[in-house]
Amino acid sequence: MSRIKTTFDSLQAQGRKALIPFFTAGFPSVELTVPLMHTLVESGADIIELGVPFSDPMADGPTIQRSSEKALANGMNLRKVLEAVANFRADNCDTPVVLMGYANPIEAMGLENFAKAALDAGVDGVLVVDYPPEESEEFSRVLLSQSLDPIFLLAPTSSQERFEQVGRLAHGYVYYVSLKGVTGSGSLNLDEVAQRIPGIRAAVGLPVGVGFGIRDAATAGRMAAIADAVVVGSRIIEELENAPAGQECAQVAALVQSLRQGMDSVGS
Repeated sequence: MSRIKTTFDSLQAQGRKALIPFFTAGFPSVELTVPLMHTLVESGADIIELGVPFSDPMADGPTIQRSSEKALANGMNLRKVLEAVANFRADNCDTPVVLMGYANPIEAMGLENFAKAALDAGVDGVLVVDYPPEESEEFSRVLLSQSLDPIFLLAPTSSQERFEQVGRLAHGYVYYVSLKGVTGSGSLNLDEVAQRIPGIRAAVGLPVGVGFGIRDAATAGRMAAIADAVVVGSRIIEELENAPAGQECAQVAALVQSLRQGMDSVGS
């Protein structure tokens, strides 16, 4: 059984929802990547989404784009991301790690080589923004052959057919993009999200995490009442951008603790 499924099963038994923070590996520095991963777990994260920086991140708003640019300038690349996960695994064998990024670095490494390297490093799932489900049979097959969960995005504009396509390929959980647009944009309509989630669950048969637009404990709590997981990314990157040197982990810890408290105050 995958670490992702084990985590969701355990949380369900406790009547709790998963908190999934995202940050870009290599931002604000390569050296802080592993300490930040440990900080997230210690502060209440259940799953970590680790961004693989890419030069043309089409689904990401300006905040995450800036973090990718800085991470690339710092020398971060896919192989170093996998090294960071392996270093994290030296002290943490339980928390699932999902890589989130784009096809180009994976294609450059070769899908099968990447999947083997990801398994060896201790990765649990992979979300590739520009691998649409209609063209992802091979992607899903290769990942599953290495016991990795292929994770897919769904959006407010996704059709029932897209739900069913994702349901045939996805494992672990699905990521529902709550807004039309890029990360960090727009205002969140919780009623619309609440109307969509039951249909997604029915079609995919997996937990549904919701991201884009969740910026504080109150919103995280309201989202936890309707979704299986809450994904927070741009807000964490902003905290890292604004933190004084040496205070990055402390400021992220305070934010993640507040999100966790907001989610747990709602209950199942």
